[in-house]
Amino acid sequence: MKIALITDDGQTISQHFGRAQNYLVATIENGQVVQREMRSKLGHNHFANEEHAEHAPDQPHGFDPASHNRHTGMAQAIADCQAIICGGMGAGAYESMRVLNIQPIVTDLHDIEEALKAYISGQLIDHTEKLH
Repeated sequence: MKIALITDDGQTISQHFGRAQNYLVATIENGQVVQREMRSKLGHNHFANEEHAEHAPDQPHGFDPASHNRHTGMAQAIADCQAIICGGMGAGAYESMRVLNIQPIVTDLHDIEEALKAYISGQLIDHTEKLH
């Protein structure tokens, strides 16, 4: 299985899914990380020239079709991953990942190694209260 971790430096987990520059993709076999690969990630700056769609009053920010399309673009580089770990993300991005069959996990851990160990052992907590 492959999991993606949001990072700028390859060592710490970025606190914001949309602003991070990279994914660290870890391949896990038999409870061990057997391969790591840095992949570039589209971020908010790639969509800066696009107009943000106005969302309906009953629709929270990030849930409109244009936002989902941006989230899908950000996820293209990790389409082969089963999960994504980050320090924070919007609720719309979280739901978009779920729709794309990538399990989003928002963690309070900062160290990638610590998060990988927690994920592999089934101890990584999804802090959905950190969604914005």
